[in-house]
Amino acid sequence: METVLQQLTRGNALFLILILGIGGSFQAGYHMTSISSPSPFIKHFINSTWYERYAVPPPGSTITIIWSLIVSMFAVGGLLGAISVKSFSGLLGRKKAVICNSFIAIAAATIMLTSKWAKSYEMIIVARILFGYSAALGMSTHLMYLSEMSPRKLRGAVTMTSATFASFGKLSAQFMGLSEILGRQELWNVVLCVPACLSVVHVMVMPYLPEAPRYLFIEKRDDKGCQKALQSLWGQGNFKQEMEEMLTEQATMEAAPTKSPLLLLQDQTVRWQLITMSTIYCCNQLSGMSVVSTFAFDIFRRAGIPTDQIRYITVGLGVTEMITSISCGSNAWAPYLTAVLIILFIIFFSGGPGAAAGTLNSEIFIQSNRVSSFVLFGIQRWSVFAVMGLAFPILIDALDTYCFVIFACMSLLGCIYIFFLLPETKGKTLLEISDQFKAITVCGKSFQEESQMETKL
Repeated sequence: METVLQQLTRGNALFLILILGIGGSFQAGYHMTSISSPSPFIKHFINSTWYERYAVPPPGSTITIIWSLIVSMFAVGGLLGAISVKSFSGLLGRKKAVICNSFIAIAAATIMLTSKWAKSYEMIIVARILFGYSAALGMSTHLMYLSEMSPRKLRGAVTMTSATFASFGKLSAQFMGLSEILGRQELWNVVLCVPACLSVVHVMVMPYLPEAPRYLFIEKRDDKGCQKALQSLWGQGNFKQEMEEMLTEQATMEAAPTKSPLLLLQDQTVRWQLITMSTIYCCNQLSGMSVVSTFAFDIFRRAGIPTDQIRYITVGLGVTEMITSISCGSNAWAPYLTAVLIILFIIFFSGGPGAAAGTLNSEIFIQSNRVSSFVLFGIQRWSVFAVMGLAFPILIDALDTYCFVIFACMSLLGCIYIFFLLPETKGKTLLEISDQFKAITVCGKSFQEESQMETKL
């Protein structure tokens, strides 16, 4: 039997996956963790800039507020980016949307780089908003592109690469933050802008790669363009099975046209898909993974690990997440036991819900609903991320490391829901998966039964 690698290398699919990755979820992963390492240098920059402007030292509360804005504005930008997914991908198509997103990332990096020379912490806040906007838009368009370019048998493996690139981005940020690399006072603005180099490569190469085949066939009704794109990606062949699946989905889409996010929320036929993805994303965000990525420096310092060793331990976290996502992303020894437990936490998260959530979102919604689903769950993901960014400093002050008990309870809730209610999606068409969700039985009733009763009445 032909291996996945052999199928990926028959055409340009592997190369496109690489290019999409460095311009998509890699950027989001990098910017989620890059702010942790240079945080002392940025706070010093805020302090010195304030003093140069007003000739008096800033109050401690002022520095805290400005720093909180710098951290939280990334999530605000992410929320705006999630709202824009439908407009960008619908108006421009998948390929042009990801190219346009890279220009936004380059603009954000330019503002961040010049903020130091301009002595403006306001420019850092603006750059963080743009980074967040680009991260959210890039993650969604990246996943859409992957799911719409993949044959059914490879869809899961291909879309999972999004999680791998996100983990690689986090690892790269932690590595660049080492004092031996870019983690120094004079280079804090550079370490926050490294992905812009990859965005430039992305902009230069993407125009020569094919558009997403499923988008061409179903939304643009270009069957010849779809066939050409499939052959360019996966080698020569007639791809009859894939074309028939798209044709069936196109007929379903004609019967049920593309829905807005609001109409999708009101659609009872996708009730269980919406509940499932909302529960999984909420439990993922409230599992504590996001705060480990963003506040790793503070968590390990609170645990008692010496400050000069923390950056090296955070690199270990990044290596752990990267390896796991690919293979699926008081006493003297007590602080290091904490680090080991967090590493185990990342292993289980990256090997399960962290890597699979995005893939699942691509598999359980048909083409007419997919873009709106990315908007809805992008809004949810970034809203919860923003709330956690603001609430975690308060939680850790109030509960210390016991705040992770709350996260453990949320993880247990997600585990129970997935075990009992989530159907298997491997190897199934999107319409077959949709039928499985309709057949979910709760309290002795399924949605199919409810629909039949309503029809009879």
